Amino acid sequence: MEEYYFWFMSLGFFFILLVSKFTTQKYYWASNHRKVLPPSPPSIPIIGHLHLLRNKKEPLHRTFHKLSKKYGQVLFLRLGVRNLLVISSPSAVEECFTKNDVIFANRPRSLAGKHLNYNYKSLLWAPYGDYWRTLRRLTTLELFSAKQLTMLMNFRKEEVRVLLKELFEDCGGSTSGNWAKVELRPRLKKLSFNVMMKMIAGKRYYSEDGAEEEASSFRELIKELKEIHGISNLNDFFPVLQVVDFQGVEKRMMKLMKKMDRFFQNLIDEHRRVRSDGVCIESKPTLIDIMLSLQQTDPEFYTDETMKGVITSIIRAGTESASTAVEWSMSVLLNHPDEMKKARAEIEANVGLERPLDEADLPKLEYLQKIYTEAIRLYPPAPLLVPRESSEECTINGFHVPRGTQLLVNAWSIHRDPELWENPTEFMPYRFGSGKTGGTEGFKMIPFGVGRRACSGAPLGKRLMGLILGALIQCFEWEKIDGKEIDMAEGLGQAMAKAEPFEALCKPRQDTISFLSTL
Repeated sequence: MEEYYFWFMSLGFFFILLVSKFTTQKYYWASNHRKVLPPSPPSIPIIGHLHLLRNKKEPLHRTFHKLSKKYGQVLFLRLGVRNLLVISSPSAVEECFTKNDVIFANRPRSLAGKHLNYNYKSLLWAPYGDYWRTLRRLTTLELFSAKQLTMLMNFRKEEVRVLLKELFEDCGGSTSGNWAKVELRPRLKKLSFNVMMKMIAGKRYYSEDGAEEEASSFRELIKELKEIHGISNLNDFFPVLQVVDFQGVEKRMMKLMKKMDRFFQNLIDEHRRVRSDGVCIESKPTLIDIMLSLQQTDPEFYTDETMKGVITSIIRAGTESASTAVEWSMSVLLNHPDEMKKARAEIEANVGLERPLDEADLPKLEYLQKIYTEAIRLYPPAPLLVPRESSEECTINGFHVPRGTQLLVNAWSIHRDPELWENPTEFMPYRFGSGKTGGTEGFKMIPFGVGRRACSGAPLGKRLMGLILGALIQCFEWEKIDGKEIDMAEGLGQAMAKAEPFEALCKPRQDTISFLSTL
């Protein structure tokens, strides 16, 4: 009986708050009637436009694209108690992240930020200010600077060699080379995870004694984390639902983060024990080593929780993006074999076939750079950039944007805008012209974000994409299974993975067998 009473009171309280919110919004709109808000579709009282985003048959970036085509490239939506601005034009992006970049430098508050990011202490979700700037400076200088990336180049080289060796063995490892059916996705994720863990903790977590099981467990945690992040969490749109933990999302988040926290804490404790034993780590210090040294000089700032917040952001962002981009690139190349031949000819002319290519060769491989640049134009790993939130009211493209409005940039839509790109849905690497591709397309090409909170790991991502893709093209022949086109359908998650994993036939190229057999 008490349980029914509890639910009755909760629903009554919820109804009262919703009516109160609806009344408040009526006064809000009345007080702003002279301010021109961006275009908006018809809404439903209380829930606003939430019903428009509940299509489980298409990715969210496509839903926003359709709405923008109908109502405009600066689109205003109301999701429960929250306002959302969706932009799909370079001019609006430029205005948001130049003149108004500081205003949009914050992240929106959410249960995910609270429970999955150490109460907003992770690099990705920390509010804009001195705390975030210190963490950003740390990762930029100690992990993603040109000097540091060059110093840790062998980590990436070793992991790519492992991938090539595994594929060679799958093909029989013989002197003639046999065709084998392979799926790249798990191998690419393993490679990316090992690269990130070597930079962070100095060890491989796959194929290393005692670490395989731990890596497998953590992989499952990351998978569950993606699922929870992908949930349309009504608790964020209607905070009153947090009173009863509607859908049980908050409980799941807390349980998951407890497991992840244990993993991160073990990493830190392991390095702390090694340092206490007097082992020298000065030649190639990992990120954890660097943060532990900083902790000794500034223990109040560099707490274990702060360090874990940095680690979780880097692992979660770095493990997915490069592997996803390479999978899309290989898929589109198999559907465009002439482009594969051009890339292979460039590699043969500039690297040869006596050794596997390495990062030092990448600046000479301009067409390879164009291929993966065009691939991430069509299939950006983050089709919707990480959300921002306005700290005060502002004006975008002549429209009034209220304070506290969440901002989403639809990079996928911008990358396929026919007013910006010739034949925007076609795979045309040569569209980037002569010279090196270094992000010279301005605000119409933004796969790594833009503004002061753009992805600091972009230099690493480009190096890793080029290295993996170039090695796969150089060392193996690739064929479609039964001659069928590779399915290019997109998955439904926030990170735009393929709906169907990449599968193809591969065999070692005759001229590369000699060095593949020695890896």
